[in-house]
Amino acid sequence: MKTLISLLLCSACLLAFPLSACAAPPSRPPEGVYRWYVKRNDEHKTPVLPSEFSFLSECGGWYCDRSQTPEKTLYLTFDAGYENGNVERILDVLKAEQVPAAFFILEHLVKSESPLVQRMIDEGHLVCNHTATHKNLARCSEGEFRRELERMEKSYRDAMGCEISRYFRPPEGVFTIDNLKTAQEMGYRTVFWSFAYADWDNRHQPDSEAAISKILRHTHPGAVLLLHPTSETNAKILPSLIKTWREQGYRFGTLDELTAK
Repeated sequence: MKTLISLLLCSACLLAFPLSACAAPPSRPPEGVYRWYVKRNDEHKTPVLPSEFSFLSECGGWYCDRSQTPEKTLYLTFDAGYENGNVERILDVLKAEQVPAAFFILEHLVKSESPLVQRMIDEGHLVCNHTATHKNLARCSEGEFRRELERMEKSYRDAMGCEISRYFRPPEGVFTIDNLKTAQEMGYRTVFWSFAYADWDNRHQPDSEAAISKILRHTHPGAVLLLHPTSETNAKILPSLIKTWREQGYRFGTLDELTAK
């Protein structure tokens, strides 16, 4: 009887939770799925594009200034899904320093913080598509992929009365070639980054001095920097970073400027 009960329980578990859902995630993305990365260096040189991303430019993808000898221009980008007080602080710094940026946002932010998003627009920043719900798009069908971007477009249009900027960033940097091609067909340029660091966990924020050192060490001409504006550390160190970058001869550009090259 115990054996029969055990077999019945195992069968019920398999029906409720298929093996594919219970299996541990693979150590690397499955075939056809890519996770964005670049190898940083301490020589202030543009990171070399890994060979597996050789298709990037054909699919409307960017990660830095592609010119042979990029100018000392930096492109600040922020991924924002919610406001915890630090997004507003970041905007205060950008306004005070007259620095343009691009914000890749989710539906939650535009619905819950429309005045904050309006401020981004009014102060000259680009507001871009990070999808509606931050789901793993590499697992989506083309129809689902399009709906994620279109849903974000509609939420933005309904709340702000204008169109979202046609730049896209896949959640967590996970994507397929078909994702990039579909985004391109929808009129988007996909923007990755040449620098990012572990700044997103609000419960474990990086030390300010260590963060400044790491960011400055890996700054290079034409860099697209990804920072999270919900980070208390980023809000604290941004004035110092901007001051140092300017002392080093850098200026700040926009994604419109970057992708026009």
